[in-house]
Amino acid sequence: MKTILTPMKTAIALALCGASLALAPGVAGARQAAAPAAEKQANMAVLPGDDFYTWANGAWMAKTEIPADKSRWGAMGALAEETNQRIVKLIEALVADKAATGEARKVADYYSAYMNEAAIEEKGTAPIKPVLERIGAIKDKAGLVRMLGESLRADVDPLNNTNFFTENVFGVWIAPGLHDPAHNTPYLLQGGLGMPDRAYYLDDNPRMADLRTKYQQHIADMLKLAGYSDPQARAAKVFALETAIAKTHATREDSADVLKADNTWTVKDFSAKAPGIDWPAFFKAARLSGQDKFIVWHPSAVTGEAKLVADTDLATWKDYLAFHRLNHFSGVLPKAFVEQGFEFYGKALSGTPQQSPRWKRALSATNGALDEAVGKIYVAHYFPAESKAKLQQMVSNIVDAFSKRIDKLDWMAPATRAQAKQKLKTLYVGIGYPDKWKSYAGLTVLPSDAFTNAAKAEEFHYGQEIAKLKQKPDRTEWAMPPQLVNAVNLPLQNALNFPAAILQPPFFDPKASDASNYGAIGAIIGHEISHSFDDQGSQFDAQGRLRDWWTKADAEHFKEASAKLVAQYSAYKPFPDLAVNGQLTLSENLADLAGVEAAYDAFHATPQGKSAGVEGDRQFFTGFAQSWRTKAREAAERRGILTDGHAPPAYRTATVRNMDAWYKAFDVQPGQKLYLAPQDRVRVW
Repeated sequence: MKTILTPMKTAIALALCGASLALAPGVAGARQAAAPAAEKQANMAVLPGDDFYTWANGAWMAKTEIPADKSRWGAMGALAEETNQRIVKLIEALVADKAATGEARKVADYYSAYMNEAAIEEKGTAPIKPVLERIGAIKDKAGLVRMLGESLRADVDPLNNTNFFTENVFGVWIAPGLHDPAHNTPYLLQGGLGMPDRAYYLDDNPRMADLRTKYQQHIADMLKLAGYSDPQARAAKVFALETAIAKTHATREDSADVLKADNTWTVKDFSAKAPGIDWPAFFKAARLSGQDKFIVWHPSAVTGEAKLVADTDLATWKDYLAFHRLNHFSGVLPKAFVEQGFEFYGKALSGTPQQSPRWKRALSATNGALDEAVGKIYVAHYFPAESKAKLQQMVSNIVDAFSKRIDKLDWMAPATRAQAKQKLKTLYVGIGYPDKWKSYAGLTVLPSDAFTNAAKAEEFHYGQEIAKLKQKPDRTEWAMPPQLVNAVNLPLQNALNFPAAILQPPFFDPKASDASNYGAIGAIIGHEISHSFDDQGSQFDAQGRLRDWWTKADAEHFKEASAKLVAQYSAYKPFPDLAVNGQLTLSENLADLAGVEAAYDAFHATPQGKSAGVEGDRQFFTGFAQSWRTKAREAAERRGILTDGHAPPAYRTATVRNMDAWYKAFDVQPGQKLYLAPQDRVRVW
């Protein structure tokens, strides 16, 4: 989490326990080399070839309840919970240590200010009143444009974290240019919605209609709490504006297509292509007036939302801004605002019955504001050097295995193969924590003012990001803090990050067998390496430049193989009225398949793997399946299918049906539900 979380982002982050991974969410505690005996017996009711996910995880699924304050629960969620318990004890010790200084003191003060509910209640809405008064004082569209520009934050990330959501009218991302990796560039993305995606406003079904009704009531309730008159009428107009904004937005599938995002506009282009906003004034207010070129990720939204600025009455825009400021900062406002936010974002949107305790929300906010400062404290206590060394060796082994797989591809031309090998050769892999830590020297944190801390932290982060426009890109810069249970591929940097928090049981255990470790963390490592060669990553070269380095024949073969995986996943239906979107999830499905294949090869190159036999393979694949065990509430699962680039965990596990070795390990026969004839198994990398 790089920025302060909006209520929706907070609800989702807490629900997923930080596990929004270039993976996804199974059970804390060290995994055994094979499934426990009792679990094996419980799973005998189903054959691995009929339902491998249930065979591996059925006993766990039967006995596990989703915690009341979570929308889903699994291995990543449980590990994140365990990690958070550790971190909060470290922070509480700093709060009590009056001698703590520097970043440690800032972490302690930020957390304690957020925890001081009495002080927040006493202040009431006074902290946010100056913001609301500034909005109320807007007299014309010129003032509106300035306010919209000032609201911009660097709170989106379309490539690394596939985060397309911001409540602000647009989102900014600072990163190397798609065609110019030597210079950082501002990217402009669509924004302005309070619900997760355009589908929530436009899909014609009873579930979405019910959520729309509840969301409009949420807008009214927030405005009423802040003392606005006639909140229902105001809310209706704000909701109508958001619905109009949603109609300008690209779909989630189109947002994931980098070729559709490859649009370079000059400031003059904005005025010509998106009339309705005084763009020089807008960019000046957004501290971007020195930039002549932008990459416009969502042209239809920029054009459409600019028109809405011109066409929608000023009073509606002012109510819209007031609501979204209240919504965004509700976590640091009095309890009534917090509870109202949870009523919609927790209960209605995610199906979560109980709000997380205050300390969890405080920790989430502190992680967002001072991510690497918290991470530095965490790794000093919980990431031993020997773990880093072992993981580095595993990464080296899996990269080598992937390279050998490329050598064996009979369909790939020598020219394409050489480019692919160069990507692997120049890949930067960060293990545990960054080589260089961020500085928070310019951030002031007050020990008893949660609202000011949140607002200042956002401004500070935005300033840090804007400053990159005058700096050279750093391919070793991390996109995730060390305490996040996650992992990521950074295509513009040709780099990977494996935070320290995921490098522990049940994903990695120095005492476990190679079969277990390679099946779990090895498949995750392979997954992230493989993202460099999925349908998106394969469009970037070794320098991180968006460039077609494929021969025509190779590209056609890759496209045909990918289409088979799209069809395979589109056939899965978690609900009678909702199927997995094979195209939306293609990148992750390609990475899952290639990743587990590379991890399997790397495992068999180890001394243990060379003599593992069938039992070792069974441990490997069981470890892989158990790492994905997850239970989710229906509302959360439906939201994920619509907006997440990852398929539900059960179907991610099913990718093993494309691997010949899995069939041999579990004697999978024709007629069993997961069986695919050899010619129907998807083979890409």
